[in-house]
Amino acid sequence: MPAADRSVTVSARWDCLPCPGDDMPRRSKLIIACSLVFVAGIASVSGDVEAKAVPTAPASQGVWQPPSGLQQIPIWPDAAPDMPGTPQPPESAVTVDRPVAGRFIANVSVPTMTVFPAQGPNSGVSMIVFPGGGFQGLAIDLEGTEICDWMTARGITCVLLKYRVPKSAHYWDKDCHCHITPDVPRALQDAQRTIRLVRKQAKNLQIDPAKVGVIGMSAGGYLVAQTSNLFDPVYKPVDDADTLSSRPDFAVALYPGHLCRESAKLDPGLPVTKRTSPTFLLQAWDDPVDDICNTTVYARALDDAGVSAEVHLFAKGGHAFGLRPTEHAITGWPSLVENWLKEMAFL
Repeated sequence: MPAADRSVTVSARWDCLPCPGDDMPRRSKLIIACSLVFVAGIASVSGDVEAKAVPTAPASQGVWQPPSGLQQIPIWPDAAPDMPGTPQPPESAVTVDRPVAGRFIANVSVPTMTVFPAQGPNSGVSMIVFPGGGFQGLAIDLEGTEICDWMTARGITCVLLKYRVPKSAHYWDKDCHCHITPDVPRALQDAQRTIRLVRKQAKNLQIDPAKVGVIGMSAGGYLVAQTSNLFDPVYKPVDDADTLSSRPDFAVALYPGHLCRESAKLDPGLPVTKRTSPTFLLQAWDDPVDDICNTTVYARALDDAGVSAEVHLFAKGGHAFGLRPTEHAITGWPSLVENWLKEMAFL
């Protein structure tokens, strides 16, 4: 076969066979399944600049609305905390064609959650979805409603979070051509609050408060890592829900960004410990937006802390594929997540 097509698929316990081209320590806690081209190593710097969504013909300008029959609920009883003093443009939802066609939300100042009830037998499991968008906007279809449709068909209650953007977490600033970490982590505030609200409403939602997970893609994968490690409230409590834990019981990060920082080191603001949530990671080696380092550097930290993790690295797949079919093996990731949830006794 042509050299460009030569690849190898490896599925093994980490203490049996490591992935070629990586220098991760051999630990039995970490399970890794790799489909990768033969390479000399991984890049030394992060490529976590999010792809810019390019609007095409605007459709239904204004506040995004969920599918018929569902209601988005503000997550804060009053105005969201720590909003900047300068006015923000009104929220808008437009149709985009890049990186993948779908709806893209900009300028969210009123964060909401939308509950998609489980269809058929209810497993009692719930997952909160953090769409990606570089903390500049939200890919609400590709990495939101479509993910919820997949979950609910498997008896999982899906909670879609429309968190505040833009500039609500570590982001790329086009003016200074640099990354900026804002003083107030507004996206994390919204994520923590939503996890607590889901636990508070567990009975009404018919879910198990001990089986509340999170899933995020791209920038949403960074929120997955933040909520999995930062458990102290990053906002002032507003009601009884804020007495509950914001630690996810399990976490899924797909093609995450913003984790790998200078010199290929993990974001120093993520204190990975044995309390970190069990985690599933998946990414493609040819991701042109978020370097594979975002997954490998976090996997190393999980391994060093003794956190149960499963990692899947694929030769091809690119970025922002969501559930859209592709010609690459990475398209089968949903079954990998389902199997992991079953092995971890959540499903």
